[in-house]
Amino acid sequence: MYREWTGALKLSPLFRGIDDESLNIMLDCLKPKVRRYRQREVIALYSQPFSGIGIITGGKVSLTRETYSGERMLMGILDEGDIFGETAAFSENPVWTATVIAQEETCVLFLPPDKVRTTCSNICASHNTLIGNMLRILSERALMLDKKMEHTSARNIRGKISSYLLDICHRYSSDTFRVSLKRHELADYLNIPRPSLSREMCSMRDDGIIEFKGTLVSVKNRHALENSVR
Repeated sequence: MYREWTGALKLSPLFRGIDDESLNIMLDCLKPKVRRYRQREVIALYSQPFSGIGIITGGKVSLTRETYSGERMLMGILDEGDIFGETAAFSENPVWTATVIAQEETCVLFLPPDKVRTTCSNICASHNTLIGNMLRILSERALMLDKKMEHTSARNIRGKISSYLLDICHRYSSDTFRVSLKRHELADYLNIPRPSLSREMCSMRDDGIIEFKGTLVSVKNRHALENSVR
């Protein structure tokens, strides 16, 4: 029944180490619900009752939060194979921790959280692997939030941009890379007005610190980036 989405699900870190046959057996046991969404359609609303761990089998979604001042803060952009809602799944009173919006036509499989937290009645051979993968994902997501806090807590706009770019440099061990976020998405992620972000990046280019064209960025002076975040 779920073979149509096997390829996309194999991209998900939740099913790492699980072969195709075991994956299909497990899905028959988990019985996820399949939902399709139009572009800009709301998939889940912040603080509303939680309905299940979402796995993107096609499309792209954004995770956002509203600040007390009414501004939107981008938490992240997720693609095919990514999951969302995993932190709420282990909460005593589960509610959505972010608003999830389809960035394009999107298909999502929702897994019942109670069947992910514990082994199933059929004692599927791969279920322990699934639980271990979930714990790893939760750990990595916590580290990602720590990184976001590190970026946004910089003392000024240049420091926020520099912190973000240095993180990508270290991640890919390269001074030339593509930024996965569009300019307005990066502004939301760093909690910076878009005109201010563009103006500061142009200033950093004029200072010989970076070069950029579209999403391609080259760091020309890593030492200057490091000084900006100190």
